[in-house]
Amino acid sequence: MLALGHTSNLLVPGALVFGYWLWLNWREALIGTTVLTVLILVGDQLGAQIKQIVGRARPCRLLEGVHQVVGCGGTFSFPSNHALNTAAAAAFAQVLYPVTGWVTWPLVILVGFSRVYGGAHYVTDVLGAWVIGGVLGAGVALLLKRWQGFRSTRGTQKNEDRISQPEAR
Repeated sequence: MLALGHTSNLLVPGALVFGYWLWLNWREALIGTTVLTVLILVGDQLGAQIKQIVGRARPCRLLEGVHQVVGCGGTFSFPSNHALNTAAAAAFAQVLYPVTGWVTWPLVILVGFSRVYGGAHYVTDVLGAWVIGGVLGAGVALLLKRWQGFRSTRGTQKNEDRISQPEAR
């Protein structure tokens, strides 16, 4: 489970999802992936700025006997950027494609749990990050949905049907 906290472990599943998205609608996939990448970068910077403002020490630095599985981390604790970024991505995906929630939100929970279990964050660091990331991701996705250039009228309904209602055999 702690492997979910490493970005490199999400590259292969991310590439597979991107490939599937390209297959469904290449234009939407390129725009959406670009916006999602910028969203993650902005979320990461926002989290870093909040860490500097709040200045909360990590539990592995402050408390004795903390169950530390991996390194303690170099900056402050609140918010967890791992939790913020995964929540932002999950909210982004769910607003655009509601059916994705059954996959994305359990991953968000697992990543958040791994941050607490590994001794890098307090529970409130993760909960606060989920709120920030969720609002950020959902807000960006709602703005993207409102932009008429994101979803083309040709083929969109067919692709949305293919995503939301799998073929019954």
